Amino acid sequence: MEHCIDLISILHIKLIKVKLHRRTLEAMGLRRCHRTVLHSNTSSIRGMIQQVKRMVVVETEEMFKARKEAEANHKALRPPLVVSHSIPATGSSNMS
Repeated sequence: MEHCIDLISILHIKLIKVKLHRRTLEAMGLRRCHRTVLHSNTSSIRGMIQQVKRMVVVETEEMFKARKEAEANHKALRPPLVVSHSIPATGSSNMS
């Protein structure tokens, strides 16, 4: 996995849960869960990722864009909800 990370210049890092290594996460700019930050691929960032690898998700820029596009397509496929409130026509109606 590290060989893949060495070739990529920009990483999207998303915090999943906070348990240990709080100062490392804060140094990376992750202060809340489900937040995404963008970092360049340096040795210090890779070391921080290695330290908190169970708590974060690391994506390349291409993976990030593909995931966002898939989420947008999934939302777009839902048909609109149409409700028809028509009154049934009856031949003899007494309105008394």
